[in-house]
Amino acid sequence: MPYRYGHYEDGPDPLAPPYDVRRALDALGDDVLQGSSLRDALRDMMRRGMDGRRGLDDLLRRTRQQRKAARQRGRLDGTLEEVRRLLDKALGQERAALFPDPSDEARFREAQLDSLPREPSRALRELSDYDWRSPQARQTYDEIQDLLRREVLDSQFRGLKQALQNPDSGAMQQVKDMLSDLNEMLAKDARGEHTSADFEDFMAKHGEFFPEQPESLEELVDALARRAAAAERMLNSMSREQRAELASLMEQTLGDLDLQNQMAQLQGHLRGRRPDLDWQGRQRMNGDRPLGMGEATSALEELADLDELEASLAQDYPGASLEDIDEEAVRRALGRKAVDDLEALRRLERELEQQGYLSRHAGHLELTPKAIRRLGQTALRRVFKDLASSGRGTHDVHDAGAAGEPTGASRQWEFGDEQPIDVVRTLSNAVRRGGASGGRVSVEVEDFEVVETERRSSAAVCLLVDLSYSMVLRDTWGPAKQTALALHALVTGQYPQDAVQIIGFSSYARVLQPGELAGLEADMVQGTNLQHALMLASRFLDKHRNSEPIVLVVTDGEPTAHLLPDGRPYFAWPPEHETITATVAEVDRMTRRGAALNVFLLDDDPRLVAFVREVVRRNGGRMLQPSADRLGSYVVSDYLRMRKGRGARRAS
Repeated sequence: MPYRYGHYEDGPDPLAPPYDVRRALDALGDDVLQGSSLRDALRDMMRRGMDGRRGLDDLLRRTRQQRKAARQRGRLDGTLEEVRRLLDKALGQERAALFPDPSDEARFREAQLDSLPREPSRALRELSDYDWRSPQARQTYDEIQDLLRREVLDSQFRGLKQALQNPDSGAMQQVKDMLSDLNEMLAKDARGEHTSADFEDFMAKHGEFFPEQPESLEELVDALARRAAAAERMLNSMSREQRAELASLMEQTLGDLDLQNQMAQLQGHLRGRRPDLDWQGRQRMNGDRPLGMGEATSALEELADLDELEASLAQDYPGASLEDIDEEAVRRALGRKAVDDLEALRRLERELEQQGYLSRHAGHLELTPKAIRRLGQTALRRVFKDLASSGRGTHDVHDAGAAGEPTGASRQWEFGDEQPIDVVRTLSNAVRRGGASGGRVSVEVEDFEVVETERRSSAAVCLLVDLSYSMVLRDTWGPAKQTALALHALVTGQYPQDAVQIIGFSSYARVLQPGELAGLEADMVQGTNLQHALMLASRFLDKHRNSEPIVLVVTDGEPTAHLLPDGRPYFAWPPEHETITATVAEVDRMTRRGAALNVFLLDDDPRLVAFVREVVRRNGGRMLQPSADRLGSYVVSDYLRMRKGRGARRAS
């Protein structure tokens, strides 16, 4: 049999290649390296979407368009307007039948009609026993009763309006039986006596009244409660006069059909089971077309669904997750393609977890060490790219003694070299020169080559990073975090013999673990406690006394906090003498330890510059004022320069 091929239209392409999760991680890392937290970066990526899939922002925009369209669908008073129109038509038909009759009875009937109340509900109540002279007027009056019956029931049960389009006594009895059985089933469930068989029997008997085709009692209750709550909001959204008029018409209709008690019972059951729904709210409708009660209820029900969908798509509440978004609500509002886009976003998040880039602890996502290493390498590549473009080299020494590590290359021996002799290359040089004869090789001075080595003296590196909120305000927090990641990646990856510690400081100082760096956020507190940070750095250097001490400080403000004797931080602005004295005392201890402080200033405040100049004068370190986008290259190159030791620094 013949086959036809075309685009796959039933959901996402099952043969499409899997997500490039590493590219997704890099996109995530771009935001992280710019200063965002992991939570914000992941949220922004989900909002943007990727790989041709629409993100939450696009779904949210379309949801808001749908909500606007639903609000403009019409007015809520359509049933009242239609009742008035039909009532005026019936009265006109009756007067037309009475006008040719000269009898007193005809004049009396006309007087009755003229004295009817203006409110349709009261007029209909007085006309309930009226003996219509005109058959057409009687038929129009019956149309009003049929309209009210259909609209009132349709406002509570979706689809009953169509079922009762041509009602008879048997159809109305079926509605009454359905309400009686439904209330009985809900009462049994409240007593804990309900079984799944009860629900199946109910749906087999009355399923035609429920186009949603619920598969359980909970689904049935949810559908009915949402519609009942929408009907309540419809009444609340009308003016006081409209609400009273419609309530009176509904009471007459339900009373005439012997349904008022059953409907009241059902309303009580639904309110008790779904008190979380908005039963008292109001909604504004901006359209011009009059809507009947059932149609208006459907519009408000749709508005409520769109409001819930908008809230879940916005993801701006505590503990928000993509799993909170109702796929069926997305399908109803935006179509199947939007459901596919949502599932693609969920799958991307799951893939990041399954491939070991994200881990979940206590409901919170965190970057794994694997992801941290990748982000660190990305940050380091950016720094070295900046170094290459600026011409700042690493200045590694390639002939620093036999204690270094071989580079894999060799060079001609020079007087004073202490590197190991490269025997193979030395003998090869002698043979090529012609020094081999009679089974012996004659070696000359110019034949000797030595193994080239690179000095790898160990260093203890402390990077002190200002975490105060001013770093965010000055847009320097992202570069500072990227610098910390790059330095950590460089030390652990290329200089494993070095020890590195990242210390963050605001009102307090604290040691930052590698896993914290990517998701780190600036502290929303006041205080720049450089004294405490220097104390923690001193303890770290004490553990590595045989290593070259390297202390780098990144800050945008002078010290405004220090530790009191009881360990509590003390903050004051402008800085008080006690804070400056305590900080300088730690600087002097660092100087006696032989550790130079290099301070990278991210602000040009005169007070800050004056303070740092005095610090580096006392310590023998350096003050550098890079722009925020060059901070990483300055810090990394300074680390590479300082790790060569004091001799190399003096030479430079």
